[in-house]
Amino acid sequence: MDWLTINEIAVAAMFVTFIWMLFRGIPVAFALVGVSLVFVLIAEIFLDPYRSVFRGIIEFDRTGIDYRKLQALSGRIFGNTIKNPVLVALPMFIYMGLMLDQSGVAQRMMHAMQKLFGGLRGGLSLTVLLIGIILAASTGVIGASVTLLGVMALPAMMAQNYSKPIATGTIASAGTLGILIPPSIMLVIMSDQLAISLGDLFMGALFPGLILGALYILFIVIYGLVSPDSMPAPAAAQRAGVAELKEVAVAVVPPMFLILLVLGSIFVGLATPTEASGLGAMGATLLALANRKLNWKVFREVARSTLNTSGYIVGIFLAANFFAYVLRRYGGDEIVQELVLSAFDSPYMTVGFILFIVFCLGFLLDWIEITIIIMPLMLPIIQGLELAVPGFDQVRDPQVVWFAILVAVTLQTSFLTPPVGFALFYLKGVCPPGVSLAHIYRGIIPFVMLQLLGLFIVFEFPALTTWLPSVAYGN
Repeated sequence: MDWLTINEIAVAAMFVTFIWMLFRGIPVAFALVGVSLVFVLIAEIFLDPYRSVFRGIIEFDRTGIDYRKLQALSGRIFGNTIKNPVLVALPMFIYMGLMLDQSGVAQRMMHAMQKLFGGLRGGLSLTVLLIGIILAASTGVIGASVTLLGVMALPAMMAQNYSKPIATGTIASAGTLGILIPPSIMLVIMSDQLAISLGDLFMGALFPGLILGALYILFIVIYGLVSPDSMPAPAAAQRAGVAELKEVAVAVVPPMFLILLVLGSIFVGLATPTEASGLGAMGATLLALANRKLNWKVFREVARSTLNTSGYIVGIFLAANFFAYVLRRYGGDEIVQELVLSAFDSPYMTVGFILFIVFCLGFLLDWIEITIIIMPLMLPIIQGLELAVPGFDQVRDPQVVWFAILVAVTLQTSFLTPPVGFALFYLKGVCPPGVSLAHIYRGIIPFVMLQLLGLFIVFEFPALTTWLPSVAYGN
């Protein structure tokens, strides 16, 4: 076969088989391990030139796969992956987000901001977006944020005769900001996979995340002017006064304190991101205690959910290491790199092509699989490109930081695009009767377009991702 080698067919078959197993409902970790074992068996029995019954008929580059060599893989997994200190921040940030959701802080903010903005046209949508931004900077747990915003805001929006698509689209998109705005568990995993500073990623993602939130707010303001019937003001609206401003200030201070505790300690160099995650977990617990929401039942449920979520992610980590090992033995990393680099001559077109691949994969895969499987494959490509990304003589690997934030912005869309848009299903689970999945699908379309606009802005202005790390957490 001159036009396609057996190795290339095997690599493509690994990815296709993996996606097929996911659509069959097989858990991600089991699918990764299952595919790996099957293709180890194929290499051992059918494709190895020294064992194959097709010897002399099929030309195949020797893989070097041997079941005995797989024993060394366990040492690499448990010696490197599990002991990585960066990953200590993962369960801490998950715990912080889950405990904050139980603390009653978001409910107080919603109640106070409804009084302040509720009398405006589109005021409830603005309230949801502002709370979404604050929650994003203090939780980073998408499922909890979307569900919480849906429970609190959607009934009020329906009672005020909001358009169902605009109401559901606002809530779903506001809840997903937590995956980009630090502290974000996605950035923690990217830091591990790309071997770059987590502090650089946190600071690099701050401006893009705020830009995305600002685009959402600007869209709601303009949409309210163009289509006032979609977001009507209440009939008996009262003008907000000093009392309402004070109530909002009191409600916002606790989560802002938590944000300053976590990000501020990183910004001024008092703590590493891993240490700051411990401060955030403690701060969220104290907020729940101060609001009289902390009891043994809540603590046990938050701890159990943290364990389940962390175990799920670590399980995928271990399975992805196995998958990557087998893929590499087939020459998959070289094949993928050659495919991507041969597509375009321009390095910026190459980056755009990778982002397009990530965007398309977001329709089929969860962000965890994309981050763990795809990012290590793309790292050598990005490091080898000649890109004019300013590092301000402080940021190590500035173009890798820029690329990581571009992928993070792109993966925002994976939460909103069917059929695997998890934010859509989180929201549908708490929707009142009469709100269908079709309403949610129509509602997220303009917000996906805004996410792509935000991606374009970050692509055109790389300094948005590297300037703050250079002054806040420069290496």
